[in-house]
Amino acid sequence: MSVLTSEYLKMRSVRSTYLTVGLALSTTLLGLALAVTAAGTYDAASPGRQAIARIAYLEEVFVIVPQLAMGVLGVLAMTSEYTTGLIRTSFSIVPRRWPLLAAKAATVTVLSLAIGAVAVFGTYAAVRSAIGHRFAGAYATAFGDRLPLLIALTLTVPVFALLGLGLGALLRSPAAAIAVVAGLVYVLPIIIGNFPEPWSETLGSLMIGALPRQLIGDSNASSVYGSLLSPLGAAAVMIGYAAVPLLAATALVRRRDV
Repeated sequence: MSVLTSEYLKMRSVRSTYLTVGLALSTTLLGLALAVTAAGTYDAASPGRQAIARIAYLEEVFVIVPQLAMGVLGVLAMTSEYTTGLIRTSFSIVPRRWPLLAAKAATVTVLSLAIGAVAVFGTYAAVRSAIGHRFAGAYATAFGDRLPLLIALTLTVPVFALLGLGLGALLRSPAAAIAVVAGLVYVLPIIIGNFPEPWSETLGSLMIGALPRQLIGDSNASSVYGSLLSPLGAAAVMIGYAAVPLLAATALVRRRDV
């Protein structure tokens, strides 16, 4: 408990935590601004254009913001101690080392899960209130029908935070670890989307962005991702994204001098 408390105090005392949390929560304002703009454009359009107008589910589009923000938070939770040299003190106090990494993982998981829930559900609520029954009733679906996907989207946020923490411990460089996290979000799906079939479908199904809909047994037909995984398979891949870097980092941290 003392290690957990110290990690909580570290997280609470640095400015980067508030900056990344603020960025993640800005998702709701971004979604609302775009929804209001889209609603105004829809109202000004002719009935013919209104009949064919469609809008993306903005909570799915903008979840990338809290994902990346919490991924950066996870990276900084580890690499900031290497940058400042505080890691030597931390390892002196916790010589077994793995409890320190476990405490960091627990802290960023709780924080990122809460932030992810606020960002995803807040964006959905804000966009739904602005869109109403426009765009062929895209946001008129009952909340209970959307709830499984909203929960699945929320779960990806702590996955990114743990991925960032693991990469930060492995690479010990904030720039390198953040670049890898950003590459998983922005670059890799685009590259895989240009692969020939069946590689694009197969590898696209393994991307983090493809997992929420597969987790609830839905399809990614309207995106660059694939849909080949079962819900259990999607859950296993999601756990792997969080657990594999952390396990590798734990083994490596215990072998390094610092």
